[in-house]
Amino acid sequence: QVQLVESGGGLVQAGGSLRLSCAVSVNIFRINTMGWYRQTPGTQRELVAFITSGGSTNHADSVKGRFTISRDYAKNTMYLQMNSLKPEDTAVYYCNLRLLSGTTTYWGQGTPVTVSS
Repeated sequence: QVQLVESGGGLVQAGGSLRLSCAVSVNIFRINTMGWYRQTPGTQRELVAFITSGGSTNHADSVKGRFTISRDYAKNTMYLQMNSLKPEDTAVYYCNLRLLSGTTTYWGQGTPVTVSS
């Protein structure tokens, strides 16, 4: 059973920082890609950043230079460091992963982030 548990969301003022965590129930060495997405009501879930098994990262243009995705092998955890937050970053943030075997995408339950102006 693959489980992902996000944490770290909350309320922050514009210009502030938050670090989201995504703890996974599988060894990170079994994972192909991991990513962070976000969604606001009435919109599609959008990709924020992802990291591959080789350690390559990619960030959406809207967060480039402000957000950083990373992972900790020892803790089987992925992070999203969010700096210089803007009100438009307000959303529910979800983490996901795909294993090296199989094609299923697994999702966490989401953690809300609210940035006040």
